[in-house]
Amino acid sequence: MYAKCGCTQDARELFNNMSDRDVVSWNAMIAGYAQNGLGKEALALYEQMKQEGVQPDNVTFVLLLKACASLEVLEQGKRLHSDIIKRGFQLDVIVGNTLVDMYAKCGCTEDARELFNNMTERDVVSWNAMIAGYAQNGLGKEALALYEQMKQEGVQPDNVTCVLLLKACACLAALEQGKQIHADIIKRGFQSDVIVGSTLVDMYAKCGCTEDARELFNNMSERNVVSWTAMIAGYAQNGLGKEALALFEQMQREGTKPNEVTYICVLSACAQSRLVDEGRYVFYSMCKNHGVTPTMEHYACMVDLLGRAGCLVDAELFINKMPIQPGSVVWMSLLGAARNHGNVEIGRRAFDRVMKLEPKNAAPYVLLSNIYAAAGRKDELVKIRNEMKDAGVKNMPGCSWIEVDNQVHAFVVGDATHPQSKEILAELDRLVGLMKEAGYIPELSFVLDDVEDEEKEIALCRHSEKLAIAFGLINTPPGTPIRIKKNIRVCGDCHNATKMISKIVRREIFVMDANRSHHFKDGFCFCGDYW
Repeated sequence: MYAKCGCTQDARELFNNMSDRDVVSWNAMIAGYAQNGLGKEALALYEQMKQEGVQPDNVTFVLLLKACASLEVLEQGKRLHSDIIKRGFQLDVIVGNTLVDMYAKCGCTEDARELFNNMTERDVVSWNAMIAGYAQNGLGKEALALYEQMKQEGVQPDNVTCVLLLKACACLAALEQGKQIHADIIKRGFQSDVIVGSTLVDMYAKCGCTEDARELFNNMSERNVVSWTAMIAGYAQNGLGKEALALFEQMQREGTKPNEVTYICVLSACAQSRLVDEGRYVFYSMCKNHGVTPTMEHYACMVDLLGRAGCLVDAELFINKMPIQPGSVVWMSLLGAARNHGNVEIGRRAFDRVMKLEPKNAAPYVLLSNIYAAAGRKDELVKIRNEMKDAGVKNMPGCSWIEVDNQVHAFVVGDATHPQSKEILAELDRLVGLMKEAGYIPELSFVLDDVEDEEKEIALCRHSEKLAIAFGLINTPPGTPIRIKKNIRVCGDCHNATKMISKIVRREIFVMDANRSHHFKDGFCFCGDYW
């Protein structure tokens, strides 16, 4: 009781003074620590438990594995796994499920899958744990494939399964598979579940279908703060700031109280649409009238809002006046704004701040390189690229996914492994030729490698989203939209090229990158060339 009320010190004092303690006593205290985010204390208590000769049971191991998962301490998780085998609990389905979850949350999806495959008994929770593991590690394609296997083996999904699969579809922008799961949800009667409904709204919005998302939202029989926030976030991601603000006002009129996440989404929507006055009002109203204490994400949104409007001096001043120590996300927002507005001095200061907090992060190097390249400062450009090499920092390779005929295809930068590579590269060459006729000039500054210009141009043409777009064009009927998901921010050259491609081929192209959704149509992007 004390632990569940958050009083872990009182709980521990009582525990220490018990004249007789059995395994249930130890489990209660371990659970208390785990539930209050004190995983290290839970694991330390287990060591004391062993020293005192108390034998753990399956509940003990489930609690401790959850603590390891939350802390992402793989080595301690492996030691627990050994203890589980020694004590004969490896066949317990609940322990097995929690082991799968622990390995997946520590990023070891292959180990998790091996455990899953070797389980003598599996229930729906087992399948959900493995599907969640794939989804959490950005392996949406594998999550959807496992669902097909689940159906083939006759295991009935529950509402949790549907939520996990919809999140996987959203991560891949796999609209058609998302629609199929939507159909399964209706067949199984889960459509009235508020969590499933909210995740459906989120999936459609992340696939660029805001009208479908809004129709679903309007028809929900029950809506909570998560539902409203999902729809507001959908508008924000697609650059529809005014629609997000209107829905936010409707939410309050109908008596649903916004939470911290809602305010992040509203502020993000204002930033994306450069609604500076509205964003300022929401932020200060949140603090003064609604008693919400701003988090690092709220401050980052405000910096982004000011930066997008070109108020870089105000944004830097805002950071310096923050009542909490600014995190890397705040300085990255300022650095991104400096790149978009070509402010070298503020960009360099923001870069230096990020480096103190995240010295191994490649993104700041890329943004500062872009600033130097755009400003024509070649000496400083060479210097920052050398600093990046000397620090051993490597840029994350770009990867893009596209769904065609209910199958998700993945492309990495420079990819030549796809069965249709020859056709894809031929289509790209054709498009580049047409773009150059229309005035396209490759932005070679976005290639960080120190190579000749000709090689840089070839490298630009092999960026993952360009490969995915070319694949989509040769494998889908004329006029149909193309939807792509990318793991990192779209570079400026790819953004300009995609605008031109959308006009040349007369197609709508949606690219959901790590920063926001881009909607290209008739040579224009709805982001207004700021992301």
